[in-house]
Amino acid sequence: MTDAVRTLKEWVEEARRIVFFGGAGVSTESGIPDFRSTGGLYSQQWKYPPETILSHSFYKSNPEEFFRFYRAKLLAPDAKPNAAHRKLAEWEAAGKLDAIVTQNIDGLHQAAGSRRVFELHGSVHRNYCERCGKAYPGFAFLLGKTGVPRCDCGGAIKPDVVLYEEGLDQDVLEGAIRAIAGADLLLIGGTSLNVYPAAGLINYYRGDRLALLNKSAVARDLSAGLVITDPIGEVLGQL
Repeated sequence: MTDAVRTLKEWVEEARRIVFFGGAGVSTESGIPDFRSTGGLYSQQWKYPPETILSHSFYKSNPEEFFRFYRAKLLAPDAKPNAAHRKLAEWEAAGKLDAIVTQNIDGLHQAAGSRRVFELHGSVHRNYCERCGKAYPGFAFLLGKTGVPRCDCGGAIKPDVVLYEEGLDQDVLEGAIRAIAGADLLLIGGTSLNVYPAAGLINYYRGDRLALLNKSAVARDLSAGLVITDPIGEVLGQL
């Protein structure tokens, strides 16, 4: 155990209200690629840039191509929670972790047992008909098929994920802000803090113990008390 990890362990033991703010790097150890690292989704070659495909306007104008990308790259039916997901769920069960604020849409925190999870960008496990509003839980109905999924009423079924050009859910946003503002230890993991408004939420933190767990440099100077660049699951698994 390194000195930094040992200090983090002490912080966790002393904390009463931990909040974890996480991004795609939390799930890479579960086999889900991130976005901006080498080999990430944004470095792969598609007919259109992934940032374009994952926009509201593209979804409306070219839904067939959107769903081709969505099925191929955003659904991970074989992914399982890793050591980071499990440790956070363990802390929540013990009453130490107050909430998880995540930019991920994979649902792995809930699969590990976490209950208070603010999913800023929605979830692949929720879908709804744009015409009648009928809910379609899970994503098994999308696998092995092509084209735009349709409801019994004929309407298009849209994944409940926040695309570029779409706003965040206000209730989720407000809940995340309250949790971060009330934390005595904020852990930021697996995110480059490039995506707004999500990245701006950490400005609500008022405590003095902030730890950054990320393989690469982030997009802003956080003046973090601890910076650890080892894999998140590997680090949290030691605590």
